[in-house]
Amino acid sequence: MRTDLTSLATIRNLGILAHVDAGKTTVTERILYATGTTHRRGEVHDGTTVTDFDPQERDRGITIFAAAVSCAWNGHRLNLIDTPGHVDFADEVERSLRVLDGAVAVFDAVAGVEPQSESVWRQADRHGVPRIAFVNKLDRAGADLDAAVASIRDRLHPAPLVVQLPIGTEDGFRGVVDLIHMRALTWADAGEARVAGPVPDELREEARRRRRALEEAVAELHPGALEEFCTRSAVSATTLVAALRDLTRDGDGVVVLCGSAYRNRGIEPLLDAVVAYLPSPVDVPPVRGVAKQNGVAEENGVTEQNGVTEQNGVTEENGVPEARGTSEDNDGALQQRTASPDTPFAALAFKVNATPTGRLTYLRIYSGTIEKGDTVWDANARRTERIGRILRVQADRHAQLERAAAGDIVAVVGLKSARAGTTLCDPAAPIVLEPPGAADPVVSVAVEARRTADSGRLATALARLAEEDPSLVVRTDPETGQTVLSGMGELHLEVAVEKIRRAHGLDVGVGRPRVAYRETVLRGVRGHVHRHVKQDGGAGQFAHVVLDVEPLHPEPGGTGFAFRSTVVGGRVPQEYVRAVEAGCRDALAEGPLGGHPVTGLRVTLTDGSTHVKDSSEMAFRTAGRAALLGALRDAAMTVLEPVAEVTVTVPEDAVGGVLGDLAARRGRVTGSVVRAGAATVTATVPLAELFGYATRLRGRTQGRGTFTARPTGYAPAPQTTSTR
Repeated sequence: MRTDLTSLATIRNLGILAHVDAGKTTVTERILYATGTTHRRGEVHDGTTVTDFDPQERDRGITIFAAAVSCAWNGHRLNLIDTPGHVDFADEVERSLRVLDGAVAVFDAVAGVEPQSESVWRQADRHGVPRIAFVNKLDRAGADLDAAVASIRDRLHPAPLVVQLPIGTEDGFRGVVDLIHMRALTWADAGEARVAGPVPDELREEARRRRRALEEAVAELHPGALEEFCTRSAVSATTLVAALRDLTRDGDGVVVLCGSAYRNRGIEPLLDAVVAYLPSPVDVPPVRGVAKQNGVAEENGVTEQNGVTEQNGVTEENGVPEARGTSEDNDGALQQRTASPDTPFAALAFKVNATPTGRLTYLRIYSGTIEKGDTVWDANARRTERIGRILRVQADRHAQLERAAAGDIVAVVGLKSARAGTTLCDPAAPIVLEPPGAADPVVSVAVEARRTADSGRLATALARLAEEDPSLVVRTDPETGQTVLSGMGELHLEVAVEKIRRAHGLDVGVGRPRVAYRETVLRGVRGHVHRHVKQDGGAGQFAHVVLDVEPLHPEPGGTGFAFRSTVVGGRVPQEYVRAVEAGCRDALAEGPLGGHPVTGLRVTLTDGSTHVKDSSEMAFRTAGRAALLGALRDAAMTVLEPVAEVTVTVPEDAVGGVLGDLAARRGRVTGSVVRAGAATVTATVPLAELFGYATRLRGRTQGRGTFTARPTGYAPAPQTTSTR
């Protein structure tokens, strides 16, 4: 087992990211095969892949749950997570990216950048995860590396640095020219091994031209390469590799490779690139967190929503609170933990999975070491936990370890309270790491057990689902008493309900899907006064607050909540200001129009007063809630509905019918492109209008049409729209 930083440098924690059907899982399978981890190549269409091991994944032919595997290549340990490509499971990608150091973005050589490709790319941007690109499926009809690279440049805006040239086109694709070392790599029909040789004569001139273009592009971005280019009018292979490594890790460039994973061509160079260019745990900045006695980080009056923090009118854009706290134990101060087995232990749980053999908690260890039987501190639940077993994960198979150290991604057994986003740390050095963000659910269905006797089992199954997947929310409708399951889309909810049926043997009834509406302020109010006075004998309650309420964004449709105080002279003490904010948050649960959650507003506490005996935090919280509810009743409000960016791909002769159908669904067409006899139409459509659209589209196009939908936010709903 590792005990020094030298071995840390040989670890790569990476994810495979892509649009659905771009070939992520096939790339993962070929990596496992090339590294000798498996001895047979699994196929998605046969249901024999290692990472798509869930029965639903094999039935549907898509990745639903992020799966971790581990393998070795040229003396390096690769901890790899195969992530879902469907937009409904974007939260699985989000939780994975939070703990990864690098990623391979897979693109279809025919389709180029697709909608979900763009979404996962932006997710990786937010987490600062360095990437390399792999243009897959070069053996398909219509495959075009240059067109795919152009779409990467135009839609994702990185500097693509293409280091390979395909040998052969479409069905004749048999290898690549390595432009860095100017050699040809070809694979036999079986794709079992690469053969290095000279560049084919017919490609020699084109390879030289592209190598020159690569040198010039790298020299423009990297000072060391520029110096050598100016001195020698060329850049050596050694300098190119070093420069590409720096540009990738700094995010200034993206190395682009190509191949065909299905035919096992291009996988070994991809693995070489992962080792050469993506960072190890010691190459990324130390993880940061908030130190707190007993492992709890206080809010300290700070409101954080959508990455924007406001306190007393000061906004912090990066969503990371300033280091604060002046006590001797540095309670609440911002700290960092270096990736070393010798520093205090700190890890982040990013996935929880209940299996027949026990509850697995997946950890990314950022610092320190844990051993089987160790006691760790759950900084979120404020309790100690015991590590029962430590497992090296191979999808649904596991190998037991005696210990794990900084840089590892492992699963542990024995934790009772940990959830996705929980920080586990050394009890003597508590710290709270930033958890992965969770998106608000946009679609809901009512679920009920068909047999009354199964109601208790259904409640237990739903609780376990929500524990495993934080993007699923379970609540009880206060009007109907129904149990409502909310998630990120129709497919997300279908998978969840089917999991209940299969894993728990329950017969479950499901209602019609409903979208999650919101309410927002169109025109605010100023100086809304509320006095809370209560006297029942003994100590009373008194709180006086004055609120301004206004839209948070210039245009309706934005989400979030911001609170600030402009009270001067200590008329409302700081602890009461925090109580007013808590009361305002309570009031956001139900709006005045339809009982939907309220979003997209800013509340300012402008004045107030206290009573020397009867004022308390409870009184000011009650006053804050009542004041905001009253202000919202006086304000001009509107209902917001979730909208999605829909990308429809259909035969060219079916475009007219598709456009008409989108218009009937209140869709707004934003673009249309025709390529190789197929048309791609992009439109913004209310999510409520997309239920059943897949069936309708197949009927209109004789089964030849496909579409993807990506939630993009909220927009005002027409007044005639029923939101009940």
